[in-house]
Amino acid sequence: MAKQTVAEQFVNILVRAGVQRLYGVVGDSLNPVVDAIRRNSAIDWIQVRHEEVAAFAAGAEAQLTGKLAACAGSCGPGNLHLINGLYDAHRSMAPVLALASHIPSSEIGTSYFQETHPDRLFAECSHYSELISSPRQMPRVLQTAIQHAIGQSGVSVVSLPGDIAAEQAPDRAIEHALVTARPSVRPGDAEIDRLARMIDEADKITLFCGSGTAGAHAEVMEFAERVKSPVGHALRGKEWIQYDNPYDVGMSGLLGYGAAYEATHGCDLLIMLGTDFPYNAFLPDDVKIVQVDVRPEHLGRRSKLDLAVWGDVRETLRCLTPRVQVKNDRRFLDRMLKKHADALEGVVSAYTRKVEKHVPIHPEYVASVLDEEAADDAVFTVDTGMCNVWAARYLTPNGRRRVIGSFSHGSMANALPQAIGAQFIDRDRQVVSMSGDGGFTMLMGDFLTLVQYDLPVKVVLFNNSSLGMVELEMLVAGLPSYGTTNRNPDFAAIARAAGAHGVRVEKPRQLRGALHDAFKHKGPALVDIVTDPNALSIPPKISAEMVSGFALSAGKIVLDGGVGRMLQMARSNLRNIPRM
Repeated sequence: MAKQTVAEQFVNILVRAGVQRLYGVVGDSLNPVVDAIRRNSAIDWIQVRHEEVAAFAAGAEAQLTGKLAACAGSCGPGNLHLINGLYDAHRSMAPVLALASHIPSSEIGTSYFQETHPDRLFAECSHYSELISSPRQMPRVLQTAIQHAIGQSGVSVVSLPGDIAAEQAPDRAIEHALVTARPSVRPGDAEIDRLARMIDEADKITLFCGSGTAGAHAEVMEFAERVKSPVGHALRGKEWIQYDNPYDVGMSGLLGYGAAYEATHGCDLLIMLGTDFPYNAFLPDDVKIVQVDVRPEHLGRRSKLDLAVWGDVRETLRCLTPRVQVKNDRRFLDRMLKKHADALEGVVSAYTRKVEKHVPIHPEYVASVLDEEAADDAVFTVDTGMCNVWAARYLTPNGRRRVIGSFSHGSMANALPQAIGAQFIDRDRQVVSMSGDGGFTMLMGDFLTLVQYDLPVKVVLFNNSSLGMVELEMLVAGLPSYGTTNRNPDFAAIARAAGAHGVRVEKPRQLRGALHDAFKHKGPALVDIVTDPNALSIPPKISAEMVSGFALSAGKIVLDGGVGRMLQMARSNLRNIPRM
């Protein structure tokens, strides 16, 4: 067998683990690894313009495929740029392996040029972060890192000095079988029986669902029908649970709408399924609460639980549903469905009259048209801020579409980098980056990555020349907005200068045609839409202090956004209520 370098061994193990590409920016300490990739046809080096983009792209790929993805940064500043995207991947439970290249091993600890300590720096945003200081540590350290990332659904970081990467790998190195998938976790019978008793004793049950309901749609619907329960969701649960759901009562939280808040507070028993919902102010403190989660460390950290159930949602419900008594009383469910429909009716009208003549364009109208024009299996990547609001309220899930964003970490500038990772998985699938002008300009350089690789990502830019969510936060605090205004160029002209399709939309009647043309275009495209900066949103429930804050500084501002086709869904659900 021919001799291998450590770098070659590193790359071969990534390939064995199913990694198809490594996102990063080249640099001297990375050269042995990049050259090993050049000579290996089973893996590609994806050159981005900023390492933060590399980490976001890898995180998006891992979220969409459920498989290990990888990124890399050169020593010092190079791998430091990875950290924000790695935080996002880790909090999104995305299995990502990051290679943090390091200074020459003989210089570590001497304050050498570009010296950092990556094995320490990345400890907080990873399950595993270790330094390879000798070739003899390979392949065990890398294999251990991979198994941490996959087994615990998060980030692992391997720090590798460039000189060690160039050395020969040891003879007779043991490369054991790699873990490539997580098992299902079933609760014990005692927990299932206790939960079944609590359900049988309760009169009014509400389900509140998060991303942990992925793959469990049928089981949730069967259970909701059996116990006549309204079903609300957190933002990360929207794509998995809202479609084909006759029990839907909307979303709770800062971006919420509909009757989810009322349903979670008006029940006897709240069952939280696969959600680590961060806003405990929106959760009740006077009802019984059960939480089901595959991550035991998530249980009870947001609210006081009456029962904690360790298991994944699908397996738990498969065990639980046959053991609970069928409930026939629909009064609570039907009342919540009506409240939900009434709530949506009340906010839609503001953006259904004369919107085709309003200039600047209502962003709600943009999101609504985008929802109609996008493909049924589109992947949407969504910038943090007001784009989160429009995505939450207007994008219609159907079981085939995907919606990802920085929903747990809350970073700006995530949408374009995540779109890069999403599009590399499948060039034939429509990928739409819902970008705000603030987030887009932060990492705008990687629009050139789309052009370089001819990635057909469609950037739909909500350009209100402001940091809209920050303005909202200031208004809630009773402060005048300050430092939130952007002076923007013609982004469509920049896109065209870069070699992409670019069009600027300033009037509503131009919008649908512009989106249609962009989606038909074979390569990358940017639609720069000038939107109304005064279109803001507030949660479905706010405190008196929040109201007084608005009164001090808001003036005439539209506070409620519409909810798109969700109103149609709510009306359909109302029609399904049995007539007695």
